[in-house]
Formats: sequence, structure tokens, C-alpha cells
Amino acid sequence: MTSLRTTGPSSAPKAWTPRMWALLSVLAGNMLIDALEVSVMAVAMPSLGDDLDLRPATTQWMMSGFAIGFGGLMLFGSRVVALLGRRRVYLTALLVFAAASLVAGLVSSPELLVATRVVKGFCAALTAPVGLAIITTAFAEGPDRDRAVSVYTLFGASGFTAGLVLSGLLTQAGWRWTLVFPAPVVVALFAVGLRLIPGDRPDPPRPRVYDVAGAVTFTGSLLALVYGIAAVPEAGRSGTRMVEAFAPAAVLAVAHVLIERASRAPLLRSSLVANGMLIRSALGAASLNGSYLGLLFVLTFQMQSVLGWGPLRTALALLPASVPLAVTALWSGRMVRRFGVARLIAVGLSLPPLGYGWCLWQSPERPYAIGTLPALVLVGAGFVLAFAALNVSATAGVAPAERGLAGATYQTAVQVGAAVVIAATAACVTADVPAGRRAALALVTGVGLVGAAAGLSGLRPTPAAAPGPTKRSS
Repeated sequence: MTSLRTTGPSSAPKAWTPRMWALLSVLAGNMLIDALEVSVMAVAMPSLGDDLDLRPATTQWMMSGFAIGFGGLMLFGSRVVALLGRRRVYLTALLVFAAASLVAGLVSSPELLVATRVVKGFCAALTAPVGLAIITTAFAEGPDRDRAVSVYTLFGASGFTAGLVLSGLLTQAGWRWTLVFPAPVVVALFAVGLRLIPGDRPDPPRPRVYDVAGAVTFTGSLLALVYGIAAVPEAGRSGTRMVEAFAPAAVLAVAHVLIERASRAPLLRSSLVANGMLIRSALGAASLNGSYLGLLFVLTFQMQSVLGWGPLRTALALLPASVPLAVTALWSGRMVRRFGVARLIAVGLSLPPLGYGWCLWQSPERPYAIGTLPALVLVGAGFVLAFAALNVSATAGVAPAERGLAGATYQTAVQVGAAVVIAATAACVTADVPAGRRAALALVTGVGLVGAAAGLSGLRPTPAAAPGPTKRSS
């Protein structure tokens, strides 16, 4: 272990009190729960579909529904926190999350199951950014805060891996356990957090506007878009039915734009939309997250429905794509400082499409070590290189006062990418099993290539200023 060199009384981390450790445990524990909520359903979907007689186009809502609640309401959640305060919102979100988990484990209606997933996604949109904000106020700037953020980040990066393992273990006992298990954990976090989460006095912006209409139309358009994508196999080649499937999404999207333009306090500022670095980072991250989850969707059904693997074996087989990020999370900042965000993003986003293309080229019956493992390793390497760099790049060119909103915008794009690509992948798989697998992998590869293009575009040098007139020597 490397020793710390001190340059002053504030350069070394102070000994934390049990109360500080307990507070960090609550925040990091909830971050872990939020992070594993998508992956914990990945392995359980085939069992859920078989039990409730649902097609992949319907079971995909268990993943995309959470992403819609998370991404669709992220900007609105930031506004709610600003108006009502961190403590009140954080604790309320924990209780609602626990209640939705319990309800999800008791119902069999697909509509109710999807509704609980959207609600849990919204709760995650409230707690994930607030947890980090609480750390910045509860821990002193410097080594103490850096160490707290590192722990918090490690739990978040490990969440996806933990979700896969838990999904494999719990689904063997019954898919409902994957939905119920967070309830008692989150209730315990609430009980401890009730004593430890620091109070705060919100300094609400003026004018005091929630912009509920903007949030409803944006989330509604995203829901309608995913619904339309999932309905494509049934619509077939009928132009009328295709229009009917996507018309609600288009109408709600237009309504959202009009509402935001007329709002005194829109959820998203136009200055951020014009920020090229933020948009490029958001597009790259959305492509990376969406294509990876789309690949997991295809592989999960391939392994369980085609190859006959059990849930635990499937979960363990998928780990090579997520474990590397969890293992290297604490060193990601050091990598960014050494190699720079542009190079890491360009290389990191270029690796996953190679893996997707490899899967597309291979037959599903090929041995795992040849057909699937190389692709998962390439995806894992891509996340190791690009994940932290994308987060840094998203807010690097933004004024300090707008970094919170920029981060929320970035996370919105990440979750929207997940929801849309998962739905499109499921639509391909539903259409026809053999050809559907190839179509789904081709789609995932295409999405990955969009991310790679966005990453490579960041390598373009900044145009140098035109040289001024030179003096002629006499």
C-alpha cells in the first residue's frame, strides 16, 4: 500500500467517525441497489416470460421500464430536489422504492409490473444524484471527500455485476424474488438514513416552477416510442398500423418541445443542447449502454431458450463484460489524467462493436469460449476505458453553475439509449428466432458503431488560429 505524503494539515484524510461511515454506507448501499436494478432483471426475463406466457417484446419492459423512469424523469427529479430539499426527497424516494418492490413481487399483471419498474426508475433518478450531492456537503473537501466519492463510485460500478449474480441465484428460487429482494434492504437503509441524512434548506430557483407538463410529455413520448417499437412485429409491413404505433410518440414529442419553449423555467437549457462536447459524450454513452444491454438481452434468451442453460450459469457466463469495470473503478480517475478523455473514449467506444460483430459472425451453437467470451471481453475493455472518461467529458466544457444539470442531461441520454435499444432488440428477437437473433445483433452492432463514430470525432484537433502577418526581414 502506497503511503500518503502530507503537505499540510488538510492533505491527509482524517479518521472518520462511526456516524460518517454509517452515512456513507447508506448512500453507497442505495447506489448499489440503483445500479443493479437493470441487470437483476436481465437473467430473470426468460423465466418471467415462461411463467406469465409473455413474449420477449413484452418482457423487455422489465428492463426498459426502469430505464424510462430513470432517464425520462431525471431532469424533473433534479427540479424536485431543488425545490423540496435533498433530505426530504431522498428519504421519500427510498420508501416509495421499497413499496414498489413489494408490489412487483405480488402482482402478475404485465401492466402493473411495468408500472412498478417505471416508479422505481423515477426513485433512482431522485436518489442517485442526490447521494453524491450529500457526500459533497457531509465530507470535507480534499482527501476525505475523494475517498468517500471513490467508495460511492465503486459501489455504483459494482452494482451491475452484483445484479447479474443475484439474478442468477434468485431466479433459481423464483423470478419474483428478483423483484422483492430490494424491499427489506431499502427499508433498512431508510431507517438508518432517517437518523443520518443531514437536513438542508432548499434554495429554490426563481420562478418556482416544477414543469410537470414538460416532464409528463417527455416521459410519455419515450413510453409511447418504446411501445411503438415493441409493436412493430405485430404491425408487420402495414403502413397504417406503423403510423398508429408511432403517432402518439411524435405528438407528445412535439407537445414537449412547444411546452418547453413557452416555459419560464424549462427542464433543459438551450445552452446545454448547443454544447458539442456534452452532446458527443451523451451520444457515445447512450450508444455504449444501449448496445451492451441489447447484447445481454440477445445472449440471455440464446443461452436459456436455445442452449437450455440455467439462470445461474447464464449469469456467470455474462460476467466478463461487467467485472473489469468493477475491478478497475478506483483507478479510472488515474487513467483519465494519464491518457486524456479523448483517446480513452475513442478507443473504448471502438472495442464493443468489434465484439458485437464477432457475435454476429458466430453461430449460437459455437462453444462459449469461442463464440461469446471474446465479445464480452471486448465490451468489458470498452467500458473500462470509456466509462469514466465519458462522465468527465460530459461536464468538462460546462460552466460550474450548470454542471449538475449537464450531468442530469448526460444520464438522461444514457437511460434513453438503454430503453430504446432494448425495445428494438426485443422486437427483432420476437419477429423470428433464427433470423431475429441475427437482426438483433446487427442492430446492436450498428448502435455500437454510432458510438464509435461519436468517440472518434472527439479526436479531431481544434482549429488553430490563423497566423498573423509576418514581418519581412530587411
